[in-house]
Amino acid sequence: MASDVKALPKPGTGRNRVIIENVRPQIDGGRFPAKRIIGDRVEVQADIFGDGHDHVAARLLYQKAGAPDWQVTPMVPLDNDRWSASFLVESLGRYRFTLVAGIDHFDTWRSGFEKKLAAGQDMSVELLNGAQLVDQAAKRARGAEATQLRKRAAALRQKPDIEVIEILPTTPSAAIEAALSPELAGAMARYPDTTLETRFARELEIHVDRERARFSSWYELFPRSTAPQPGAHGTFRDVEARLDYVQSLGFDVLYLPPIHPIGRSFRKGRNNTVTAEPEDVGSPWAIGATEGGHTDILPELGTLADFQHLRAAAESRGIELALDIAFQCAPDHPWVTKHPDWFKQRADGTIQYAENPPKKYQDIYPLDFESSDWQAMWDALRDVFLYWAGQGVRIFRVDNPHTKAFSFWEWVIASVQQQYPDALFLAEAFTRPRIMEQLAKLGFSQSYSYFCWRTTRPELETYGRELTQDPPDGTSQWE
Repeated sequence: MASDVKALPKPGTGRNRVIIENVRPQIDGGRFPAKRIIGDRVEVQADIFGDGHDHVAARLLYQKAGAPDWQVTPMVPLDNDRWSASFLVESLGRYRFTLVAGIDHFDTWRSGFEKKLAAGQDMSVELLNGAQLVDQAAKRARGAEATQLRKRAAALRQKPDIEVIEILPTTPSAAIEAALSPELAGAMARYPDTTLETRFARELEIHVDRERARFSSWYELFPRSTAPQPGAHGTFRDVEARLDYVQSLGFDVLYLPPIHPIGRSFRKGRNNTVTAEPEDVGSPWAIGATEGGHTDILPELGTLADFQHLRAAAESRGIELALDIAFQCAPDHPWVTKHPDWFKQRADGTIQYAENPPKKYQDIYPLDFESSDWQAMWDALRDVFLYWAGQGVRIFRVDNPHTKAFSFWEWVIASVQQQYPDALFLAEAFTRPRIMEQLAKLGFSQSYSYFCWRTTRPELETYGRELTQDPPDGTSQWE
Protein backbone atom coordinates (compact mmCIF):
# COMPACT_ATOMS: atom_id res chain seq x y z
CA MET A 1 0.00 0.00 0.00
CA ALA A 2 1.36 3.39 -0.95
CA SER A 3 2.03 5.78 1.88
CA ASP A 4 2.09 9.53 2.00
CA VAL A 5 4.62 9.41 4.82
CA LYS A 6 7.99 10.65 3.67
CA ALA A 7 10.66 7.94 3.94
CA LEU A 8 13.37 8.53 6.49
CA PRO A 9 16.92 8.75 5.12
CA LYS A 10 18.94 5.56 5.37
CA PRO A 11 22.28 5.57 7.17
CA GLY A 12 25.38 5.72 5.03
CA THR A 13 26.78 2.83 7.05
CA GLY A 14 23.83 0.52 6.63
CA ARG A 15 26.05 -2.43 5.63
CA ASN A 16 28.27 -2.11 8.71
CA ARG A 17 27.10 -4.80 11.10
CA VAL A 18 29.38 -4.43 14.12
CA ILE A 19 28.90 -2.25 17.20
CA ILE A 20 31.80 -0.79 19.27
CA GLU A 21 30.92 0.71 22.63
CA ASN A 22 32.03 1.10 26.25
CA VAL A 23 35.61 1.79 25.22
CA ARG A 24 38.13 2.39 27.96
CA PRO A 25 40.21 4.20 28.94
CA GLN A 26 38.35 7.38 28.14
CA ILE A 27 37.45 10.41 30.22
CA ASP A 28 34.07 12.10 29.75
CA GLY A 29 33.46 10.37 26.43
CA GLY A 30 36.91 11.30 25.14
CA ARG A 31 36.69 14.98 26.02
CA PHE A 32 39.90 14.70 28.06
CA PRO A 33 42.93 12.43 27.70
CA ALA A 34 43.47 9.56 30.10
CA LYS A 35 46.87 9.57 31.81
CA ARG A 36 49.76 7.14 31.92
CA ILE A 37 53.44 7.14 32.83
CA ILE A 38 56.19 6.57 30.29
CA GLY A 39 56.87 2.83 29.98
CA ASP A 40 53.30 1.87 30.90
CA ARG A 41 51.35 -0.59 28.82
CA VAL A 42 47.93 0.84 28.01
CA GLU A 43 45.22 -1.80 28.02
CA VAL A 44 42.30 -0.90 25.78
CA GLN A 45 38.99 -2.70 26.23
CA ALA A 46 35.64 -2.39 24.50
CA ASP A 47 32.35 -4.18 24.00
CA ILE A 48 32.35 -5.34 20.36
CA PHE A 49 29.62 -7.46 18.80
CA GLY A 50 27.69 -8.01 15.61
CA ASP A 51 24.25 -9.26 14.61
CA GLY A 52 23.62 -12.93 13.99
CA HIS A 53 26.18 -15.68 14.46
CA ASP A 54 28.98 -14.45 12.21
CA HIS A 55 32.38 -14.08 13.83
CA VAL A 56 33.83 -10.65 14.58
CA ALA A 57 37.41 -9.42 14.25
CA ALA A 58 38.69 -6.23 15.88
CA ARG A 59 41.89 -4.25 15.77
CA LEU A 60 43.42 -1.50 17.90
CA LEU A 61 44.96 1.45 16.05
CA TYR A 62 47.37 3.69 17.95
CA GLN A 63 50.05 6.27 17.25
CA LYS A 64 52.18 8.90 18.90
CA ALA A 65 50.67 12.29 18.18
CA GLY A 66 52.25 13.64 15.01
CA ALA A 67 53.36 10.24 13.72
CA PRO A 68 52.44 9.66 10.06
CA ASP A 69 51.05 6.14 10.39
CA TRP A 70 48.90 4.09 12.71
CA GLN A 71 50.31 1.06 14.48
CA VAL A 72 47.89 -1.88 14.41
CA THR A 73 47.46 -4.78 16.81
CA PRO A 74 44.66 -7.38 16.84
CA MET A 75 42.23 -7.44 19.72
CA VAL A 76 41.38 -10.65 21.54
CA PRO A 77 38.00 -11.62 22.98
CA LEU A 78 37.74 -11.83 26.76
CA ASP A 79 34.23 -12.66 27.90
CA ASN A 80 30.68 -11.57 27.12
CA ASP A 81 31.66 -9.63 23.96
CA ARG A 82 34.43 -7.77 25.78
CA TRP A 83 37.63 -7.39 23.73
CA SER A 84 41.11 -6.27 24.69
CA ALA A 85 44.44 -5.17 23.25
CA SER A 86 47.32 -3.09 24.55
CA PHE A 87 50.18 -0.87 23.46
CA LEU A 88 53.31 0.53 25.07
CA VAL A 89 53.78 4.28 25.59
CA GLU A 90 57.49 4.89 25.13
CA SER A 91 57.78 8.68 25.05
CA LEU A 92 56.32 11.75 26.73
CA GLY A 93 53.38 13.63 25.32
CA ARG A 94 50.15 12.57 23.63
CA TYR A 95 49.18 9.28 22.05
CA ARG A 96 45.90 8.64 20.30
CA PHE A 97 44.04 5.43 19.63
CA THR A 98 40.83 4.12 18.12
CA LEU A 99 39.24 0.79 17.26
CA VAL A 100 37.97 -0.88 14.10
CA ALA A 101 35.93 -4.07 13.87
CA GLY A 102 33.94 -5.99 11.30
CA ILE A 103 32.54 -9.35 10.36
CA ASP A 104 35.33 -11.88 9.86
CA HIS A 105 33.92 -13.80 6.91
CA PHE A 106 36.88 -16.15 6.61
CA ASP A 107 36.87 -17.14 10.29
CA THR A 108 33.10 -17.57 10.12
CA TRP A 109 33.52 -19.80 7.06
CA ARG A 110 36.34 -21.77 8.69
CA SER A 111 34.29 -22.44 11.83
CA GLY A 112 31.36 -23.70 9.78
CA PHE A 113 33.72 -25.74 7.61
CA GLU A 114 35.06 -27.58 10.66
CA LYS A 115 31.55 -28.37 11.90
CA LYS A 116 30.37 -29.66 8.54
CA LEU A 117 33.53 -31.70 8.11
CA ALA A 118 33.00 -33.30 11.51
CA ALA A 119 29.42 -34.13 10.51
CA GLY A 120 30.66 -35.95 7.40
CA GLN A 121 29.02 -33.57 4.91
CA ASP A 122 30.15 -33.06 1.32
CA MET A 123 32.74 -30.26 1.42
CA SER A 124 33.18 -29.52 -2.28
CA VAL A 125 31.07 -26.36 -2.39
CA GLU A 126 32.41 -25.22 0.96
CA LEU A 127 35.94 -25.44 -0.39
CA LEU A 128 34.96 -23.27 -3.35
CA ASN A 129 33.38 -20.72 -1.01
CA GLY A 130 36.60 -20.59 0.98
CA ALA A 131 38.67 -20.26 -2.18
CA GLN A 132 36.68 -17.15 -3.13
CA LEU A 133 37.50 -15.54 0.19
CA VAL A 134 41.19 -16.38 -0.17
CA ASP A 135 41.27 -14.98 -3.71
CA GLN A 136 39.83 -11.71 -2.42
CA ALA A 137 42.53 -11.52 0.28
CA ALA A 138 45.21 -12.22 -2.33
CA LYS A 139 44.13 -9.06 -4.15
CA ARG A 140 44.62 -7.08 -0.93
CA ALA A 141 48.05 -8.62 -0.23
CA ARG A 142 51.34 -7.75 -1.86
CA GLY A 143 54.45 -9.56 -3.00
CA ALA A 144 55.24 -13.11 -1.98
CA GLU A 145 52.30 -13.39 0.41
CA ALA A 146 49.87 -12.53 -2.37
CA THR A 147 51.39 -15.36 -4.43
CA GLN A 148 51.08 -17.79 -1.53
CA LEU A 149 47.45 -16.85 -1.02
CA ARG A 150 46.71 -17.50 -4.69
CA LYS A 151 48.36 -20.92 -4.36
CA ARG A 152 46.26 -21.72 -1.30
CA ALA A 153 43.08 -20.68 -3.11
CA ALA A 154 44.06 -23.04 -5.94
CA ALA A 155 44.65 -25.79 -3.38
CA LEU A 156 41.14 -25.32 -2.03
CA ARG A 157 39.86 -25.71 -5.60
CA GLN A 158 42.09 -28.82 -5.93
CA LYS A 159 43.96 -27.54 -8.96
CA PRO A 160 46.59 -30.15 -9.85
CA ASP A 161 48.97 -27.74 -11.55
CA ILE A 162 49.55 -25.61 -8.46
CA GLU A 163 52.08 -26.69 -5.86
CA VAL A 164 50.45 -27.03 -2.46
CA ILE A 165 52.85 -26.86 0.42
CA GLU A 166 52.78 -28.09 4.00
CA ILE A 167 50.39 -31.02 3.62
CA LEU A 168 50.07 -33.04 6.79
CA PRO A 169 50.25 -36.75 5.97
CA THR A 170 47.41 -37.65 8.36
CA THR A 171 44.73 -35.63 6.54
CA PRO A 172 42.69 -37.33 3.83
CA SER A 173 42.59 -34.36 1.49
CA ALA A 174 45.16 -31.75 0.54
CA ALA A 175 42.35 -29.25 -0.02
CA ILE A 176 40.90 -29.78 3.42
CA GLU A 177 44.36 -29.56 4.96
CA ALA A 178 45.02 -26.29 3.12
CA ALA A 179 41.68 -24.89 4.29
CA LEU A 180 42.43 -25.62 7.95
CA SER A 181 46.10 -24.69 8.01
CA PRO A 182 47.08 -22.11 10.65
CA GLU A 183 49.32 -20.44 8.08
CA LEU A 184 46.29 -19.65 5.92
CA ALA A 185 44.37 -18.35 8.94
CA GLY A 186 47.30 -16.09 9.86
CA ALA A 187 47.65 -14.71 6.36
CA MET A 188 43.93 -14.02 6.09
CA ALA A 189 44.02 -12.15 9.41
CA ARG A 190 46.82 -9.93 8.10
CA TYR A 191 44.78 -8.86 5.09
CA PRO A 192 41.23 -8.28 6.35
CA ASP A 193 38.45 -6.87 4.23
CA THR A 194 38.04 -3.37 5.68
CA THR A 195 35.37 -2.07 3.33
CA LEU A 196 32.51 -2.74 5.74
CA GLU A 197 34.32 -2.26 9.02
CA THR A 198 32.95 -0.14 11.84
CA ARG A 199 35.35 2.49 13.08
CA PHE A 200 34.87 3.86 16.58
CA ALA A 201 33.48 7.37 16.36
CA ARG A 202 36.36 9.07 18.22
CA GLU A 203 40.11 9.04 18.39
CA LEU A 204 40.83 8.91 22.11
CA GLU A 205 43.95 10.34 23.72
CA ILE A 206 46.47 9.26 26.33
CA HIS A 207 48.71 11.85 27.98
CA VAL A 208 52.05 10.38 29.03
CA ASP A 209 53.97 11.90 31.95
CA ARG A 210 57.28 10.96 33.50
CA GLU A 211 57.63 8.85 36.63
CA ARG A 212 57.57 11.75 39.10
CA ALA A 213 53.99 12.47 38.11
CA ARG A 214 53.08 9.12 39.62
CA PHE A 215 55.07 9.50 42.80
CA SER A 216 57.50 11.98 44.30
CA SER A 217 58.51 13.07 47.80
CA TRP A 218 58.39 16.81 48.38
CA TYR A 219 60.32 18.85 50.92
CA GLU A 220 59.21 22.45 51.42
CA LEU A 221 61.31 25.22 52.89
CA PHE A 222 61.36 29.02 52.84
CA PRO A 223 64.73 30.16 51.48
CA ARG A 224 64.62 33.31 53.59
CA SER A 225 64.49 31.13 56.73
CA THR A 226 67.65 29.14 55.96
CA ALA A 227 70.32 31.61 57.10
CA PRO A 228 72.68 30.12 59.71
CA GLN A 229 72.59 33.36 61.71
CA PRO A 230 69.34 34.09 63.61
CA GLY A 231 67.51 37.08 62.18
CA ALA A 232 69.47 37.12 58.91
CA HIS A 233 67.78 36.76 55.55
CA GLY A 234 68.53 33.41 53.93
CA THR A 235 69.80 33.06 50.36
CA PHE A 236 69.94 30.41 47.64
CA ARG A 237 73.46 29.61 48.85
CA ASP A 238 72.05 28.91 52.30
CA VAL A 239 69.48 26.57 50.77
CA GLU A 240 72.26 24.79 48.92
CA ALA A 241 73.97 24.10 52.24
CA ARG A 242 70.87 22.14 53.32
CA LEU A 243 70.63 19.88 50.28
CA ASP A 244 72.57 17.02 51.85
CA TYR A 245 70.11 17.01 54.75
CA VAL A 246 67.13 16.97 52.37
CA GLN A 247 68.73 14.15 50.40
CA SER A 248 69.41 12.14 53.56
CA LEU A 249 65.67 12.19 54.35
CA GLY A 250 64.88 10.59 50.99
CA PHE A 251 63.19 13.53 49.28
CA ASP A 252 63.50 13.93 45.51
CA VAL A 253 61.67 17.27 45.09
CA LEU A 254 62.57 20.53 46.85
CA TYR A 255 59.62 22.92 46.74
CA LEU A 256 60.30 26.65 47.03
CA PRO A 257 57.46 29.10 47.79
CA PRO A 258 57.48 32.21 45.57
CA ILE A 259 61.00 33.57 45.08
CA HIS A 260 59.94 36.83 43.44
CA PRO A 261 60.14 40.46 44.60
CA ILE A 262 57.65 41.19 47.38
CA GLY A 263 55.35 44.21 47.32
CA ARG A 264 55.76 46.99 49.85
CA SER A 265 52.33 48.65 49.64
CA PHE A 266 50.00 47.33 52.33
CA ARG A 267 52.69 44.88 53.36
CA LYS A 268 51.52 42.68 56.23
CA GLY A 269 53.48 42.14 59.39
CA ARG A 270 53.95 39.00 61.39
CA ASN A 271 50.89 36.77 61.71
CA ASN A 272 49.03 38.86 59.12
CA THR A 273 49.03 42.03 61.20
CA VAL A 274 47.89 45.06 59.25
CA THR A 275 50.88 47.20 60.16
CA ALA A 276 54.33 46.02 59.09
CA GLU A 277 57.44 46.95 60.99
CA PRO A 278 60.48 48.14 59.02
CA GLU A 279 62.16 44.76 59.42
CA ASP A 280 59.12 42.76 58.22
CA VAL A 281 59.75 41.10 54.87
CA GLY A 282 56.13 40.53 53.82
CA SER A 283 54.36 37.55 52.35
CA PRO A 284 56.13 35.81 49.43
CA TRP A 285 52.71 35.44 47.82
CA ALA A 286 52.35 39.25 47.56
CA ILE A 287 54.26 39.14 44.28
CA GLY A 288 55.73 42.13 42.50
CA ALA A 289 57.62 45.32 43.30
CA THR A 290 59.81 47.89 41.58
CA GLU A 291 62.40 45.10 41.15
CA GLY A 292 60.02 43.13 38.93
CA GLY A 293 57.33 40.49 38.90
CA HIS A 294 56.80 36.80 38.23
CA THR A 295 59.92 36.30 36.14
CA ASP A 296 62.23 38.10 38.57
CA ILE A 297 63.97 37.08 41.79
CA LEU A 298 63.86 38.78 45.18
CA PRO A 299 67.34 40.39 45.40
CA GLU A 300 67.82 39.27 49.01
CA LEU A 301 67.75 35.64 47.84
CA GLY A 302 70.47 36.08 45.23
CA THR A 303 70.78 36.28 41.49
CA LEU A 304 69.56 34.11 38.63
CA ALA A 305 73.06 32.65 38.50
CA ASP A 306 72.73 31.73 42.18
CA PHE A 307 69.40 30.07 41.45
CA GLN A 308 70.93 28.08 38.61
CA HIS A 309 73.79 27.02 40.88
CA LEU A 310 71.25 25.79 43.44
CA ARG A 311 69.29 23.92 40.80
CA ALA A 312 72.41 22.18 39.48
CA ALA A 313 73.53 21.28 43.00
CA ALA A 314 70.12 19.78 43.74
CA GLU A 315 70.05 17.79 40.52
CA SER A 316 73.47 16.34 41.28
CA ARG A 317 71.85 14.82 44.39
CA GLY A 318 68.80 13.50 42.54
CA ILE A 319 66.63 16.36 43.77
CA GLU A 320 64.47 18.44 41.46
CA LEU A 321 63.35 22.00 42.21
CA ALA A 322 59.64 22.77 42.20
CA LEU A 323 58.59 26.41 42.02
CA ASP A 324 55.41 27.95 43.37
CA ILE A 325 53.41 29.74 40.69
CA ALA A 326 50.85 32.11 42.23
CA PHE A 327 48.97 34.16 39.67
CA GLN A 328 48.21 37.22 41.79
CA CYS A 329 49.93 40.53 42.24
CA ALA A 330 50.99 42.94 44.93
CA PRO A 331 49.87 46.54 44.37
CA ASP A 332 53.47 47.34 43.32
CA HIS A 333 53.58 44.67 40.59
CA PRO A 334 54.45 46.15 37.15
CA TRP A 335 51.29 44.60 35.68
CA VAL A 336 49.11 46.79 37.91
CA THR A 337 50.41 49.90 36.16
CA LYS A 338 50.83 48.47 32.66
CA HIS A 339 47.64 46.41 32.54
CA PRO A 340 45.04 47.79 34.96
CA ASP A 341 42.33 46.03 32.92
CA TRP A 342 43.67 42.69 34.21
CA PHE A 343 42.24 43.50 37.64
CA LYS A 344 38.71 43.99 38.90
CA GLN A 345 37.77 47.57 39.64
CA ARG A 346 35.59 48.41 42.63
CA ALA A 347 32.83 51.01 42.50
CA ASP A 348 35.09 53.65 44.05
CA GLY A 349 37.70 53.18 41.31
CA THR A 350 40.16 51.18 43.42
CA ILE A 351 41.33 47.68 42.57
CA GLN A 352 39.67 44.79 44.34
CA TYR A 353 42.08 43.14 46.76
CA ALA A 354 41.83 39.53 47.90
CA GLU A 355 39.34 38.70 50.62
CA ASN A 356 38.17 35.68 52.54
CA PRO A 357 35.69 37.38 54.84
CA PRO A 358 36.27 38.45 57.46
CA LYS A 359 39.93 38.31 56.42
CA LYS A 360 41.30 40.99 54.10
CA TYR A 361 44.49 40.73 52.06
CA GLN A 362 45.11 44.27 50.89
CA ASP A 363 48.62 43.28 49.80
CA ILE A 364 47.30 40.96 47.05
CA TYR A 365 45.33 41.79 43.91
CA PRO A 366 43.64 38.82 42.22
CA LEU A 367 43.68 38.70 38.43
CA ASP A 368 40.32 39.11 36.71
CA PHE A 369 39.70 36.20 34.34
CA GLU A 370 36.67 38.00 32.95
CA SER A 371 38.88 40.86 31.79
CA SER A 372 38.18 42.13 28.28
CA ASP A 373 41.94 41.89 27.73
CA TRP A 374 41.98 38.22 28.79
CA GLN A 375 43.86 36.97 25.73
CA ALA A 376 46.90 39.16 26.41
CA MET A 377 46.71 38.21 30.08
CA TRP A 378 46.67 34.48 29.19
CA ASP A 379 49.76 34.97 27.03
CA ALA A 380 51.59 36.74 29.85
CA LEU A 381 50.76 34.00 32.34
CA ARG A 382 51.85 31.31 29.90
CA ASP A 383 55.13 33.15 29.43
CA VAL A 384 55.78 32.93 33.18
CA PHE A 385 55.74 29.14 32.95
CA LEU A 386 57.81 29.17 29.78
CA TYR A 387 60.40 31.47 31.34
CA TRP A 388 61.02 29.23 34.32
CA ALA A 389 60.89 26.11 32.18
CA GLY A 390 63.58 27.75 30.09
CA GLN A 391 65.60 28.09 33.30
CA GLY A 392 65.39 24.33 33.80
CA VAL A 393 62.39 24.12 36.12
CA ARG A 394 59.99 21.32 35.21
CA ILE A 395 57.75 21.04 38.29
CA PHE A 396 55.26 23.76 39.18
CA ARG A 397 53.17 23.88 42.33
CA VAL A 398 50.26 26.09 41.29
CA ASP A 399 48.66 28.16 44.04
CA ASN A 400 44.86 28.07 44.19
CA PRO A 401 44.22 27.03 40.56
CA HIS A 402 40.53 26.51 41.33
CA THR A 403 40.13 30.30 41.61
CA LYS A 404 41.16 30.77 37.99
CA ALA A 405 39.26 29.88 34.82
CA PHE A 406 39.18 26.16 33.99
CA SER A 407 39.59 26.88 30.29
CA PHE A 408 42.79 28.77 31.02
CA TRP A 409 44.41 25.79 32.72
CA GLU A 410 43.56 23.43 29.89
CA TRP A 411 45.11 25.83 27.39
CA VAL A 412 48.18 26.87 29.35
CA ILE A 413 49.20 23.37 30.50
CA ALA A 414 48.91 22.04 26.96
CA SER A 415 50.86 25.05 25.66
CA VAL A 416 53.71 24.54 28.11
CA GLN A 417 53.85 20.78 27.59
CA GLN A 418 53.94 21.30 23.85
CA GLN A 419 57.41 22.81 24.32
CA TYR A 420 58.37 21.00 27.52
CA PRO A 421 56.62 17.60 27.57
CA ASP A 422 58.35 16.70 30.85
CA ALA A 423 56.70 19.63 32.70
CA LEU A 424 54.55 18.60 35.68
CA PHE A 425 51.85 20.61 37.42
CA LEU A 426 50.58 20.16 40.98
CA ALA A 427 47.28 21.74 41.98
CA GLU A 428 47.19 23.26 45.46
CA ALA A 429 43.44 23.41 45.59
CA PHE A 430 41.64 24.21 48.82
CA THR A 431 38.33 23.14 47.37
CA ARG A 432 35.81 20.37 46.76
CA PRO A 433 36.34 16.93 45.19
CA ARG A 434 34.53 17.60 41.90
CA ILE A 435 36.64 20.69 41.27
CA MET A 436 39.83 18.81 42.07
CA GLU A 437 38.71 16.11 39.65
CA GLN A 438 38.15 18.71 36.94
CA LEU A 439 41.63 20.16 37.46
CA ALA A 440 43.06 16.68 36.96
CA LYS A 441 41.14 16.32 33.71
CA LEU A 442 42.45 19.69 32.53
CA GLY A 443 46.06 18.58 32.85
CA PHE A 444 47.30 18.77 36.42
CA SER A 445 49.55 15.81 37.11
CA GLN A 446 49.17 15.85 40.89
CA SER A 447 47.17 17.61 43.56
CA TYR A 448 46.89 18.03 47.27
CA SER A 449 44.41 19.57 49.57
CA TYR A 450 43.69 19.65 53.25
CA PHE A 451 40.66 17.34 53.44
CA CYS A 452 38.71 20.17 54.98
CA TRP A 453 35.47 18.55 53.87
CA ARG A 454 36.31 14.96 54.92
CA THR A 455 37.98 14.19 58.22
CA THR A 456 36.43 11.03 59.64
CA ARG A 457 37.48 7.49 58.75
CA PRO A 458 34.30 6.70 56.73
CA GLU A 459 34.66 9.97 54.81
CA LEU A 460 38.30 9.29 53.97
CA GLU A 461 37.57 5.68 52.99
CA THR A 462 34.76 6.84 50.70
CA TYR A 463 37.07 9.36 49.03
CA GLY A 464 39.73 6.71 48.55
CA ARG A 465 37.19 4.47 46.82
CA GLU A 466 36.11 7.35 44.59
CA LEU A 467 39.68 7.83 43.41
CA THR A 468 40.51 4.16 42.86
CA GLN A 469 37.30 2.21 42.29
CA ASP A 470 34.50 4.51 41.16
CA PRO A 471 35.99 6.65 38.41
CA PRO A 472 33.85 8.77 36.09
CA ASP A 473 32.54 7.10 32.92
CA GLY A 474 33.92 3.72 33.92
CA THR A 475 37.56 4.73 33.70
CA SER A 476 40.07 6.93 35.45
CA GLN A 477 42.93 9.25 34.68
CA TRP A 478 44.82 7.53 37.48
CA GLU A 479 44.61 3.89 36.34
